[in-house]
Amino acid sequence: MRKTVLEVLGLHRAYGSVQAVDNVSFTLAEGGSLGIVGESGSGKTTTARIVVGLEDADSGRVLVHRQDRTDRRRGRARRLARAREVQMVFQDPYLSLDPRTTVESVLHETLRLHFPGTDHARRTTELLDQVGLGRREATALPRQLSGGQRQRVAIARALAVEPAVLVLDEAVAALDVSVQAQILNLLADIREQTGIGYLFITHDLGVVRCVTEDVIVMRHGAVVESGPTASVLANPRHPYTRLLLDSVPRPGWDPRGIAAARRAL
Repeated sequence: MRKTVLEVLGLHRAYGSVQAVDNVSFTLAEGGSLGIVGESGSGKTTTARIVVGLEDADSGRVLVHRQDRTDRRRGRARRLARAREVQMVFQDPYLSLDPRTTVESVLHETLRLHFPGTDHARRTTELLDQVGLGRREATALPRQLSGGQRQRVAIARALAVEPAVLVLDEAVAALDVSVQAQILNLLADIREQTGIGYLFITHDLGVVRCVTEDVIVMRHGAVVESGPTASVLANPRHPYTRLLLDSVPRPGWDPRGIAAARRAL
């Protein structure tokens, strides 16, 4: 039985009269992989930002290794401790990488911040090797890399702090299909090697089917269905989950019928 590494309990977050996150709860096991799916505005990204600590919940708790991390007190030490537990990889790594800084400098800076006094050069080489990058990419600027290579850099930077949980917010959505497959295979290998837990935020049911063990489906801020990924996708119980599955393009697919079904929900 794997230990629970992340517990999210009764999260609520409102923006004015809009309930962005409405009583959301889930758990993630050590080395597990959980998908959160839903359309834009479903609350999945807000949930992820609360888990990482980029936003505060109005109520509810986030526990990592049974330690409550929803304390609103600020401070550099607390921020660094949270960052070492949970890291996030965003959809567009180019926006989160300094365009004037080489790849190895990005990793050195992260390591200096979290692990002063260690052998940063050796660890940087290990991280680059772990994500399939070499010396040429190490000395490159972000603009000199492809989209897939930049996403590998973002993953390496997140792994540098040795987190227990990696949150991936549409992390392959901006990539070509062939590159998506490479990144997803890389992530699967890293999870097997390290035992890190993944929280995938996505609208792509193909990604969910490929890389997650469990899934929760969100609509209007609330969880409408959850369970093992294979079971939920094979036998969806909620009409919204069935709608998401029916929305995946395939031969004979008619978007007009999907639009009508969405209005009826």
